[in-house]
Amino acid sequence: MIASFCRTSAFAGVTLSLFAYWVGAALKRKTKLSFLNPLLISIAVTIVVLLTAHVSYDTYDAGAKYLSWFLTPATVCLAIPLYEQMKLLRNNWKAVATGICSGVLTSLLCVLVLSVLFGLSHETYVTLLPKSITTAIGMGVSEELGGNVTITVAVIVVTGVLGNILGEGLCRLFHIEEPIARGIALGSSSHAIGTAKAMEMGEVEGAMSSLSIAVAGILTVVGATVFSAVL
Repeated sequence: MIASFCRTSAFAGVTLSLFAYWVGAALKRKTKLSFLNPLLISIAVTIVVLLTAHVSYDTYDAGAKYLSWFLTPATVCLAIPLYEQMKLLRNNWKAVATGICSGVLTSLLCVLVLSVLFGLSHETYVTLLPKSITTAIGMGVSEELGGNVTITVAVIVVTGVLGNILGEGLCRLFHIEEPIARGIALGSSSHAIGTAKAMEMGEVEGAMSSLSIAVAGILTVVGATVFSAVL
C-alpha cells in the first residue's frame, strides 16, 4: 500500500517527510532527550519506510522536492529576530564580526587539516568545505567547486544536528554564558538547525545565530573558493 502510494501520488514525498518529522517532534517532546533530534529521527523514519516499501530515492525525491522550495524563504525569515535586536547588534558589532569570521575560518581550516591527514581527494575535500552553512547556499558552493552535492547536503544536515544536540552542552562545559557568543557559535557552526536550538535558548541567542547564518554563508562562499585551491 505504501509503495503504491509513493509511486502514484505526486505529493507522497512531502507527506512522508512531514509525517516523519511529526514523529520525531512528538518523540522529542515526550522524552525531552536532546539526542532525539526531530530532524535526525525523521531521516531515520524516512529511510526505514523507503527500505521497507522498496521505494527508490528518485521516486521519493520526485514528491519531496517541493519542500526544497521553502528553503530560501525560510532562511530569509530568520532576519526577523535579528531586526528585533538591532540595537544590541550595533553596540557589539566588532565582537559579532570577529566571532563570525573566527567561526568560518575555523570550519574551513578543520576541513583542510582533516583532508590532508586522511588523504582525501580534491572532490571530497571541496564537498566538505561548505559543511557549516545553510543548505540553500552550501549546495551552490559545492556544485560550483566540483563537489558531490548529495554528500554535501548529508554533511550539512549531520553538522547541524550535532550542533543542535551538543551546542548547549558545550557552552555549559566551557562556561560560555554570554548570549551573543552562544548565538554566534551555534549559527556559524551549525546553520539553521543550530539556530533552532539557539532560539530555544533565548531571543538574543536566536537573533545572533540568525545573523551568523547569513554572514557565515557569504564568507564561506568566498573562503571556500580560496581554500579549494589549496588542496
